[in-house]
Amino acid sequence: MPPQPARAVIWIHPEAPPKPAIGQPCNGCGVCCLAEPCPLGMVVSLKRTGACRALEWSDEGHQYRCGMLTHPARYVGLRTLNPEGLLNRLIRRYARRMIAAGIGCDADIEPQRPSDAPPPAPSPAHRPPEKR
Repeated sequence: MPPQPARAVIWIHPEAPPKPAIGQPCNGCGVCCLAEPCPLGMVVSLKRTGACRALEWSDEGHQYRCGMLTHPARYVGLRTLNPEGLLNRLIRRYARRMIAAGIGCDADIEPQRPSDAPPPAPSPAHRPPEKR
């Protein structure tokens, strides 16, 4: 009997875009970073399994973003630094190389919705107002 593939449950924002095919440009689906941190994520998250601590949801873009690319000093214990300051720019440049930004999706994970799962609820920003 062949070994069964490993299964894990990850909670994905209902408005996240679907995972692209391997090699296609990243669209911010978040599947890879929610499943496990990359090597850089292991350093900032201080863990080897589970969702990366630096993963951020963008309400404006309706996608996940790597916090090491948006405000890296926040995740290395230097929260008060200017987001556009020299240190943040240097860390951001290093982070781009470490996570292979712009190379394409390399997550060989295929997310599946459980067959008994209800459809996702709309986000609070898109819900119709309640009648009172």
